[in-house]
Amino acid sequence: MYIRGRYLILSLILVIALSSGLTAFVMKDGQTGSSVENAASTPEFQKLLDTYSTLQKDFYQGAKSDQLLNGAIDGMVKSLDDPYSTYMPPDEATQFHENIESSFEGIGAEIRAEDGKIVVVSPIKGSPSESAGIKPNDRIRSVDGKSLDGMTASEAVTHIRGKKGTKAELVIERPGEQGVLNISLVRDTIPIETVYSEMLPDKMGKVQVTKVSETTFTEFSKAIQSLKEQGMKGLIIDLRSNPGGLLNITVKMADMLLPEGKMIMQVEYKDGSKDTYKSDKEQLGLPIVVLVDGGSASAAEILAAALKESGDVPLVGTKTFGKGTVQTTKSFKDGSDIKYTIAKWLTPNGNWVHKSGIEPDHKVELPAYASLHALDPDKEMKKEQFSNEIKSAQTMLEALGFTPGRLDGFFDEKTEQAVMSFQQANGIEKTGVVGGKTTLKMMELLRAKLEKDDTQLEMAKSVLRKMIP
Repeated sequence: MYIRGRYLILSLILVIALSSGLTAFVMKDGQTGSSVENAASTPEFQKLLDTYSTLQKDFYQGAKSDQLLNGAIDGMVKSLDDPYSTYMPPDEATQFHENIESSFEGIGAEIRAEDGKIVVVSPIKGSPSESAGIKPNDRIRSVDGKSLDGMTASEAVTHIRGKKGTKAELVIERPGEQGVLNISLVRDTIPIETVYSEMLPDKMGKVQVTKVSETTFTEFSKAIQSLKEQGMKGLIIDLRSNPGGLLNITVKMADMLLPEGKMIMQVEYKDGSKDTYKSDKEQLGLPIVVLVDGGSASAAEILAAALKESGDVPLVGTKTFGKGTVQTTKSFKDGSDIKYTIAKWLTPNGNWVHKSGIEPDHKVELPAYASLHALDPDKEMKKEQFSNEIKSAQTMLEALGFTPGRLDGFFDEKTEQAVMSFQQANGIEKTGVVGGKTTLKMMELLRAKLEKDDTQLEMAKSVLRKMIP
C-alpha cells in the first residue's frame, strides 16, 4: 500500500493473489541517491555502457534496448541479495499499486523469496489459502506445473495469481514433513476487511487484525468503540497470521493504545540517523493482551513490540516471524518500479527483531492438528494407498475421536474402519473411502474443533482476566 510522500511499513513481501504485497516503505525527507553524473564518468559505468552497446549491435538474435536495460536493472537489484528488494516491470508495478489499494482476486497469501524458494509468510483470513490449510513457512515449489524455484516474489506472483473461479494446483513443501503436499484450491475475491471483533464472556473484547491497510485504523477504531459501548472491561488483540502493512496506520493504532509520550518505534537509516514515533494520547485505558504467532510480521510485530515494551502488555502465543527492515520504491517514466530496503526499524527499547522475532511472555502452542493442510475433496484415498494426504486424514480422524490405528500415511484396514465409523456418525454413505462429502465434513468439524480448542486464546483470556480490576 504505497503512497508517495507518506510513511508506510513493510509487510513480508507480496500478496500472492495480488501480485504485490504490503511491503514497508519509508520516504525520508531530503534523502537523495548517488550522483548519476559522477557515476557516469567512472570506468565501471563505462563498462556497463560498452556491454549494452556491444550486445545491441552484435548479439546474433538481436537485442532490444528495453530488454537490455530492464535486465541490467533487475541484475543490479538482485545483486543486493536482499529478498525484500526487487525490480518490477510496468505490468507488475501497475498490479502492485492497484492491488494494495483495493480488493483483489487470487489465493490470498503473503509470500517472500528466500534462498531460491517462494515461502509463505501467512495466509489471509477468509481466503482460499487459509481454507486449504496453507501455513506460514510453507514452500510453494510449483503452481499448475510451473516451477517457482529461483523466482523473485514478484515473478512468482504473476504465475500464482488469477481470476476468481480458476483452479490453482500447488506443490508445497512443509518444514518438518517428508515429501511434498499437493494442494488444489480455487481462486476467489480476497476479503478486504482487515478487522473482526466480538465480545467474549466476562466482558472481554476481542479484535482480530488480519493485516494493516488503509482502512484498518477506521475499522479498528469502530470495533473498539462498539466494544466499549457494550461494556468492555479488557481487550485481546489478535495479530496471529498478520503479515503487516502500513506504517502510518500502525503508528495511529499504537497511539490509540499507549499512554502519552511513550515510544512506539524507531526507524534507523544507513547514516545512523533515526526517525522516532511517540504516542500523543491514549484513548482506550483498559487492560490489553496481544496474541502473536510465526505469521505475525513487520507491522504486526511493530504494534506488538510497542505495546509490550512501552505499555507492559503481555504477549501470548509463539515467536513472531522477524521482519525488521523497511523498503521504499522509485518509479520510472515507463511505469516500472524498483523496491529496495532503505532502513531498519527498532522496537521502543532499540531492539532489532530481524530474523529473530519477538518471544511471547506466555508461550502456548496450538493443538498439533492445527498445522494440517486441507484435503482435496476431489481426490479419493482408500485402502492400500500411502501418502502425506492420508497421514493428514488419519490425524484428522484421530483428533475427531475416530481412531485410525496409525498416523504414518498408510491406509490399512483399521483406517478404513475409522473412516466408516466417521461416515456412519455423520450420515454419509459407508464406503471406507476418504473423498467428497467425507473430506468436506472432516475439515468442517476440524475447523469447529479448533475454534473451541484455541489454546492460545484460552491463555490470553486467562491472563486478561487477572488484569481486569
